[in-house]
Amino acid sequence: MFPYKANRPLQRLLLAFKRHQYGDTAKRKSSSSSSSPRLVLGIETSCDDTGAAVLSETGAILGESLHSQKEVHLRTGGIIPTVAKQLHMEHIESVVQEALDQSGVDPAQLSAVATTIKPGLALSLGVGLEFSLSFVKRHSTPFIPIHHMEAHALTVRMLQPVSFPFLVLLVSGGHSLLAVARGVDNFLQLGHSLDEAPGETLDKVARRLSLIKHPRCSTLSGGQAIELLAKDGDRMKFPFRTPMGQMYDCCFSFSGLRNQVNMTIEKKEAEEGIEHGTLLSCVNDIAAATQHTVACHLAKRTHRAILFCKANGLLPSLTPTLVVSGGVASNQYIRKALGIIAEATGLRLLCPPAKFCTDNGVMIAWNGVERLREGKGVLHPNVEISYEPKAPLGVDLTSQVKAAAIRVPSIRMNIS
Repeated sequence: MFPYKANRPLQRLLLAFKRHQYGDTAKRKSSSSSSSPRLVLGIETSCDDTGAAVLSETGAILGESLHSQKEVHLRTGGIIPTVAKQLHMEHIESVVQEALDQSGVDPAQLSAVATTIKPGLALSLGVGLEFSLSFVKRHSTPFIPIHHMEAHALTVRMLQPVSFPFLVLLVSGGHSLLAVARGVDNFLQLGHSLDEAPGETLDKVARRLSLIKHPRCSTLSGGQAIELLAKDGDRMKFPFRTPMGQMYDCCFSFSGLRNQVNMTIEKKEAEEGIEHGTLLSCVNDIAAATQHTVACHLAKRTHRAILFCKANGLLPSLTPTLVVSGGVASNQYIRKALGIIAEATGLRLLCPPAKFCTDNGVMIAWNGVERLREGKGVLHPNVEISYEPKAPLGVDLTSQVKAAAIRVPSIRMNIS
């Protein structure tokens, strides 16, 4: 079916992971000898949102709370780590208490506390980890450290039955990666960001366009503002080049696109005779073209990942699934672009609702539930552990993907 073959060294590498079975919930450990389901408190402080939630291992959300720092960072033009840390410190106790109060759960009833410890902003991660370790010691509760991207990848399984393995695209303000999820803690990474993440690019373009001054965008994040204005724009007015067109791998790069956009903005400012910081008349068209190019880049890399997975037997022949999550997955235009690729390649596309795509305590608690069920990474409350601002997800297969040099057939992106 495909004009390339899986190489034998790669097959030997993949065979080394066969000890991780593809089984699903039927093979997991039962809740316990107790008739009542176990309860997990999830705590999230990886960036600029302070989140907490209490979940039953059945997936029922018993209580949740979230404090967003968006308005503060909109005023300062971006996330300042020291400011984010201070806001986390001011709100984490009340956020956790609100989640507990809503749930009606006493800390003594918790089976575990799950907390993001990697990757993310160091100062933000530190606040969540310090609070959590104090909490679990005080209440003698097991602790489950969580990889933020693993949590994003698994959230969809809280909402509907999704068996392993499946392909996952995780896109946010700080990350972009493609991986095959083979188990709760078993991932094969096919591609990752080489410079900045898609959400970061959209935010920076929005700041360069001064969209916070736009009457329709004053309370929106950069990415949200781009998506809103793009609906009334003509993406064909500015045909930006899709990044990495001659690189046949699954990694991502958005800094070159941002440079293209910035040069276009400077040129239009000169043509219109306006100063930096003034809204351009063509702002909708620039937003539309930027969003379209980001969507095409994500779609093409995902298309190559699908072909690589099919060539190497990494996805099931029946109902192969593409899961898309992370903050940027909330963008409906990008979802439609990925839907075109999924349909063309015979995959089922699944995306969690927007409220579960952005950072929140629910996804962290669910990741804790998944790990608690399988007894993976559940630690003693007196454990000594550190946060990790940079942390890969799973086994890196990016060099094997690059060596395969898969050329992706052209697919028209007619997105309304």
